[in-house]
Amino acid sequence: MQRVPVISPQGKALMPTKPSRARKWLKKGKAKIYKNDLNVFAIQLINEPSGEETQDVVIGIDPGKMFSGVGVQSSKATLLKLHLILPFPSVTKKITTRRILRRARRGRRINRKLPYAQRCHRAKRFDNRVDKKLPPSIKANRQLELRVVKEITQLFPVSKIVYEYIKARGDKGFSPAMVGQKVMLKWLEGIAPTATQFGWQTSNLRQWLKLPKDKADKSKAVEETHSNDGVALAASHFIKWKKWYSTKAHGGYWEGEICLTSAWFLVIAKPNIYRRQLHFENPDSKKPNPTQYRKRKGGTVTQFGLRSGDFVQAEKAGQVYRGWIGGYTQTAKTKNVSIYDINWRRIGQFGPNKVKLLKRSTKLLVSSAIS
Repeated sequence: MQRVPVISPQGKALMPTKPSRARKWLKKGKAKIYKNDLNVFAIQLINEPSGEETQDVVIGIDPGKMFSGVGVQSSKATLLKLHLILPFPSVTKKITTRRILRRARRGRRINRKLPYAQRCHRAKRFDNRVDKKLPPSIKANRQLELRVVKEITQLFPVSKIVYEYIKARGDKGFSPAMVGQKVMLKWLEGIAPTATQFGWQTSNLRQWLKLPKDKADKSKAVEETHSNDGVALAASHFIKWKKWYSTKAHGGYWEGEICLTSAWFLVIAKPNIYRRQLHFENPDSKKPNPTQYRKRKGGTVTQFGLRSGDFVQAEKAGQVYRGWIGGYTQTAKTKNVSIYDINWRRIGQFGPNKVKLLKRSTKLLVSSAIS
């Protein structure tokens, strides 16, 4: 049975309760709905609770390059399962485009008719091979995971975080998922006590817990791809592998017990919003004088009271669509806003008068299922 997060009047996360009890408190006026950026149904007490004792609640994080899995587990119930669609591809594409445009600008500035020593080459400001900054794509991945963890701590009394530590084997140089692990662990330690675990340990425990794993297509936004690994990581706090030895043999067994239950399953991503730029890189070839006209590019504000990332409902030809604002187009004859799904594929363009705002942008795309 799913559990409903409970928040104290002061905003402190308490132990979750059953949905039937939460409905009873709402009906009697003892609680109100608690709004949160994860769109999880939660309640906040109006009066002081009878007690604030809590049990161990653990977050398990299975990081990756394109997708990550998060599980929240207590000894008596599974509380939350998350599938994160990481922004690695979109950030990489933007950084590559930025590098190409920057090098083109510098190339145009140099007078190549002069001798090399007299050319206006800009001196380097720093050695980018010495600094230990995170690559933007990796940093964006870890920041999304960190944001989600912070949102979870506002709903549940988290006592520990278990993070899967990735270590390449054989002749592999490195994996993008390995980069930034130490920085991420420092960030997590500032939230709650953090432990690490290797992937093979997670696999052994997941198999013992009989949690299914879909390895055929890891891009599927289902519990069996990544979130079950997160649950197994969280369960490692309650279940340990104990070894035994004798004069003629040795072995081991699992010690501990937890209860795996159904839980909220959510898919979370970041909106692929372009920052405001002066214009597109290429001019519009359809205009009479294309060399002087370039379309506006980027930005988060529209002229219709909507912002990029807002969750809206739109109607076209009698059919209702739900998605997130991704931008707008305006010509002399038409005005439209573009609406995207959680994979940031455009659903369509709609007139502003056919669009209804449901929730302001939180810079998170949250969905209970993939259509």
